[in-house]
Amino acid sequence: MVDAGIQPWLFEVEPLEGESLSHYLGRFRRQNHLMPGGLGTMASIGAVVARWEKFHLNPYPTQAQFEALGKVLGLSTERLWGMLPSQGEGMQCAPIRLCGACYGEDPCHRIEWQYKSVWKCDRHNLKLLTKCPNCEAKFKVPALWECNYCSRCQLSFSQMKEFQRIG
Repeated sequence: MVDAGIQPWLFEVEPLEGESLSHYLGRFRRQNHLMPGGLGTMASIGAVVARWEKFHLNPYPTQAQFEALGKVLGLSTERLWGMLPSQGEGMQCAPIRLCGACYGEDPCHRIEWQYKSVWKCDRHNLKLLTKCPNCEAKFKVPALWECNYCSRCQLSFSQMKEFQRIG
């Protein structure tokens, strides 16, 4: 018999500055050996978390959903809201974009790379990549970035900066 009062023990995962919700949720799930639906189940908000990992934000998350998720993740709702664009900012779900130079400095997917208004990195003045410059494979959603390299040819994300052009 399982005691319903027992709470699961989870490893805390600290969000990185500017990290996208998709990338953070993937890191948290892997650290805690959870399947994609596991977080939604634990937070009692269902499959919506798996949609957020893919940048499907329509309908936009609610405060109640983020409060429930925040309890599981050990994060404030303000921190979760910071991993999403403001409601006025347009998002582009695909293609997934990447700045290899930024990733080499701090290995995380930044939410601003998916803004419709952004096509280059404001830190390095380089055009964002939309596919691997070596094999042309499209990037997977950041929640699935288990390793820091292309899933097809294994070129590291940080090495991709050598292929980026000045914006």
